[in-house]
Amino acid sequence: QVQLVESGGGSVQAGGSLRLSCAASGRTLSSHVMGWFRQAPGKERVLVSRIPWSGGDTWYADSVKGRFTVSRDNAKNTVYLQMNSLKSEDTAVYYCAARRGTRLQYEYWGQGTQVTVSS
Repeated sequence: QVQLVESGGGSVQAGGSLRLSCAASGRTLSSHVMGWFRQAPGKERVLVSRIPWSGGDTWYADSVKGRFTVSRDNAKNTVYLQMNSLKSEDTAVYYCAARRGTRLQYEYWGQGTQVTVSS
């Protein structure tokens, strides 16, 4: 079993920055892919970025490319999402998730953290 706990959300003005953290515990994640999702009010949850825990190519949704950076710290068992040049449309609940590399569906989810960007 894997437990994921997000932190770092909050309120910021447009143009500002936030860094989200996702602390993982419970089992080794060396064969997993970590994803950051977001869900805005009235909209579906969408993937914004992902990173393999063991290293490799990262991926970003077009809407955040060039502004968000995903990274991991294996020693701390933590994945980060650095969000710069925030826009009002980035307002959402952000979720951290994990899936085994051989699967398409994310199996483990955090509780989510709210990000609110005011213009």
